[in-house]
Amino acid sequence: MTPIVCIVGKSNVGKTTLVVKIIKELKRRNYKVSTIKHDVHGFDIDKPGKDTWKHSQAGADSVMISSPYGVAMMKKVEKELDLDKLIELNNDSDIIIAEGFKKSNKPKIEVIRSEKYTESICKKEDLIAIASDINHIIEDVVVFDLDDSVGLVDIIEEKILNIRKCDK
Repeated sequence: MTPIVCIVGKSNVGKTTLVVKIIKELKRRNYKVSTIKHDVHGFDIDKPGKDTWKHSQAGADSVMISSPYGVAMMKKVEKELDLDKLIELNNDSDIIIAEGFKKSNKPKIEVIRSEKYTESICKKEDLIAIASDINHIIEDVVVFDLDDSVGLVDIIEEKILNIRKCDK
């Protein structure tokens, strides 16, 4: 199974901003990266009036679109797919960065911004690190600055990809 780390935290703390920084640093280090975004509100990526929208509106259970630049798929499901099933769909990557999925059993980096909240929402054993503007939050859990994508990717390499500095 492809290694994964979830970037979690309460709403509007900067999870997406941090995910983007981590992706850029992983790509700089030549990793093939996939992402999975959890959206508790539901979403719609198809535009009304477009062909794929028409297919979906006609009752198609699965709609794919392909171009020389990418592939997208929308599939109706009976219930939300669990994270392990979503990981299976991304088996050609070196690592998956998931945004959300705080209730999953996967390793996590929690984003804590002091203006939003100051205590972790995660169990200590689920965290590999915290990204925050607060220096100390949980005993024995390393805290990185919100902008320290290099340090966060270093710990992702060590804890998730099992790569140590001396291995490089």
